[in-house]
Amino acid sequence: MYILLALIGACALGVALHFVLPDRDLRGVAVTPAIATATAAAVYTGMQWAGAPETDPWLWVWSVGGGILLAVIATLALSARRRRTDTEARRALGI
Repeated sequence: MYILLALIGACALGVALHFVLPDRDLRGVAVTPAIATATAAAVYTGMQWAGAPETDPWLWVWSVGGGILLAVIATLALSARRRRTDTEARRALGI
């Protein structure tokens, strides 16, 4: 059940990241929270299988922090890719 707390925290922080990071008009509102939540779930589950107890603070730091870190990196990469493809499309259309 504690995994739900980690997932809710990662999702809430992912929503906040969506509004803090630049170029939010180039991506959907659910992209950043989805990446953060999925990563947090994978890290939390992996650490649980590796034997980390639920009371270990590193379980929480790595799952939520890792989810947020990967969400920031992926969101910035996706936004840059979208900006680049939009520029190429405008150039090809002569706009």
